[in-house]
This record gives sequence, structure tokens and C-alpha cells, in this order.
Amino acid sequence: MSDARLRRVQKEIKDCAKDKTSQISIEMIDESPFHLIGAFPGPPDTPYEGGYYEVDIQIPDAYPFQPVKMKFITKVYRMSCQLFAVKSNNYADLAAFPEDPNISSASGAICLDILKDAWSPVLTLKSTLISLQSLLCDPVPNDPQDAEVAKHYLADRESFNATARHWAQAYAQAPAHKSKAALGGHATDAEMAGLTEDNVASFTDMGFPRPQVIAILKKLNYRGNNVNPTSYNSVLEELLK
Repeated sequence: MSDARLRRVQKEIKDCAKDKTSQISIEMIDESPFHLIGAFPGPPDTPYEGGYYEVDIQIPDAYPFQPVKMKFITKVYRMSCQLFAVKSNNYADLAAFPEDPNISSASGAICLDILKDAWSPVLTLKSTLISLQSLLCDPVPNDPQDAEVAKHYLADRESFNATARHWAQAYAQAPAHKSKAALGGHATDAEMAGLTEDNVASFTDMGFPRPQVIAILKKLNYRGNNVNPTSYNSVLEELLK
């Protein structure tokens, strides 16, 4: 089995290297064919465009009859899910075109709401990475009550996209927006959290520490339609605890 696994992985790496159209790359870590780094560009016409995303790949002993394990190395601002965080050690078994996939912006864990037998030996490392790339095209808010990023997406889509672009620039080498580049600056800590400077300043001007304000505003999803007198009072209550 190990010899067949080795031949299969070596062939997949070679085939991927020959394919110049997909822009998918696979490289070995420390010359191990069973611990790899996959990479792909962010999809065009998305907040991730221009970024370059790396994925840690572990090949199980029973591959290709057992699914590979993957997690993002590059930080991605995307819906998070905790269903598999403990069970799979921050990895998730992959299969093509999952029904309701999610990515943890905190750990890089990839959460796929599928059965284990959805994996098929006909799938390859390249096709799986292409499926991961497609996850960035259309975010799916799986459970906004438990996912902070999903709540941001639902509250203010424009702000969500802007934050995803900031993360792509900060962590995935995406080029800065022309207007931002012209100002010669980088995204602020507020922008990286998906918050407006005005909202942060409304509390820091009262003397509250900036890191505390940003943490509370993120926690309470103080964005978009959620910015109102009721939520303002809730923020104050949290800051005064």
C-alpha cells in the first residue's frame, strides 16, 4: 500500500507541475512526499483576488482511499466553523463540492459539512485544491450565531468584503487598492477587524483603551445596521465591566 501511495502522490505532484493553466502548485516539505504545501491564487472578482493562498496537506496512510487532511496556512477572512476543530485536530477531511463548507479565519481549519464517505479515490490533490479555491468565491454563513465572521457578513456585506481585501493584502500578498496605495498607508487595526474608525473613536474618545474597544466591537458585531442606540449602550456596558 505504501509503495502505491508513494507512486500516486509522486505522479500527482508531477502532473500538477506540468499543468501551467490551473496555477495550482504542490511542493514537498522537507522532501517528504506525504507532507506537502499546496497553493493557489485568489479567485478573480472576489475580495481575495491578487492574493496567494498556501495550504498544509497531510497524506494519510490509506490514501487515496482515505481523504487527505488540509488546513490553510495563509490567513483568510472567511466564515468560520467549529464542527471539526477538535475532532480533526484543526483539519477537515476533504471532498469535492461540499454542501456547506467553511474556513476558520483564526486557525485555518477547513470545515466541510459532509459524510466521510463523500471522498472518492478518483479525486486528486489538484482537484481538491481547486475545490478549496472555489470556496472563496461565495461565502456561506453557516451559523451566524456562532461564527463572528459570518455575523459580519450578514450585518454589512460591503464592510465584510473590504476586510477580506485588507486580509488578502496583509497576509496573502495581494496588491493594495489604488486609493489606499496612493495614501501610502496600510489598513488600520480597526479596518482589519471590519470596523469603522468613527465607531472606534466614539468610544476611545471617552478614554477606553483602543484594543479593548476593538475587541468589544468585534464581539458585539458593531457594524452596519447593528450600529444603533441599543447596541451603543450594550458596548458601554461591556466596556465598563
